[in-house]
Amino acid sequence: MRRHTPSPTRPGPISTSIPTSKGLPRKPVCSGRSIFMLMYILNYIDRTNIGNAKSGGMEKDLNLTSSEYSLIVSIFFVSYLLFEVPANMILARSRPSIFLPSIMFIWGAMSIGVKGVESLGGMVAWRFCLGIAEAGFFPGVMLLMSCWYKPAELSKRVAFFYTASLLSGAFGGLLAGGIITGMEGLSGTRGWKWLFIIEGAATALVAVAAFFVLPDYPATTKWLTEEEKALAISRVSTGLQAGGEAEMDHKTAFFASVRDPRTWGFLIGYNLITCAGTISYFFPTLMGALGYTGSQVQFMTVPIYFVALAIAMAAGFNADRTGQKAYHVMGACAAGCVSFIVCSTVSDFKVRYVFICFGGAGIWTAVPIYLSFEGREKRAISIALINGFGNLASVYGSFLWPSSDAPTYKTGFGVTTALLGSASLLAFGLKWKYGDRGVMGRAAQQQ
Repeated sequence: MRRHTPSPTRPGPISTSIPTSKGLPRKPVCSGRSIFMLMYILNYIDRTNIGNAKSGGMEKDLNLTSSEYSLIVSIFFVSYLLFEVPANMILARSRPSIFLPSIMFIWGAMSIGVKGVESLGGMVAWRFCLGIAEAGFFPGVMLLMSCWYKPAELSKRVAFFYTASLLSGAFGGLLAGGIITGMEGLSGTRGWKWLFIIEGAATALVAVAAFFVLPDYPATTKWLTEEEKALAISRVSTGLQAGGEAEMDHKTAFFASVRDPRTWGFLIGYNLITCAGTISYFFPTLMGALGYTGSQVQFMTVPIYFVALAIAMAAGFNADRTGQKAYHVMGACAAGCVSFIVCSTVSDFKVRYVFICFGGAGIWTAVPIYLSFEGREKRAISIALINGFGNLASVYGSFLWPSSDAPTYKTGFGVTTALLGSASLLAFGLKWKYGDRGVMGRAAQQQ
């Protein structure tokens, strides 16, 4: 039998039995899960606080039109797309405990620098550079988690991690309301700039702490014993060997990923869901259209994320329990589709607000289940391609909510409905073509 070169996920000959997962992930997870959650909360806050800044005075100070604000939002995803695959290729051959905190420190420092931005051009340049810095974080964490857990264990853990984005939306609204109002004009600085400064400083501090507690890959995490390393590697590697996937170099892995039709099915589906998800950048705007003013605009975004949090967590656990990931994606997208139909047809503001909550929950329930994807090189590139090109949708999705459509925003709600309906149909097609392996369900779990 041909011998494999030792690597972080395949150190050499291993037992072919599949060990129990009880106790093994506990050590890296207990030290890493909390810091991962905190890192992603700050990651998402630093990315999406642009919406809070807009309603907090940025739009007026920079004399922005609706299309110029959409440009500021969308330019982030151009650089994010361009640098995501290279970043994940670097991560696959480096130490996550160094790479991830390093890029986090960089984007935190950049957020502090917003104090010096005084024009549309400066804000566009800053958002473009922010996209470069953040490009490797989310797909990098997805890659690292997939190196510790079998496919059958991923959905609930990805859902748990993804809830950080929902918590960031909830706490981001609370923070924005307090900071923008409470620090307005302090030291001659506008409140919306203080929002970036404070959140950027917090990000940089957490990045420094992350250097000391993040795990690396199973075979390279220094504070695991040799027995724990062997157990971690055997659990994951046994599944990969059963699937017939060997270690690959970058070039082989890249072409293996782009030739796999499932990669493109996932990519298109995630693109549709992500485009629908650009509504999150306009939640403060939609709250203003519902009649809320001042700090109420920020605070009324909070319940939207808490509703999504509860539903996404329940769905993630149930998807792992039943193995029916395709049906959960279809159901979440269909529920979001129906919710946004209601939003676009009713005039009662309270009813519209309730269904905005349920529509958002549909989007954020589908995303983590879609991303619980399954050689490490091919996986690294597939995750980056799917997440990167999926986020390309945010470039044009940012233009779906022009201020001229206020207060009904029928274009935005109508297109979002169509996107989620299409994503639900595509998930059905993937299941029909590939079984649940099409969205990494039961067939993959049995490997």
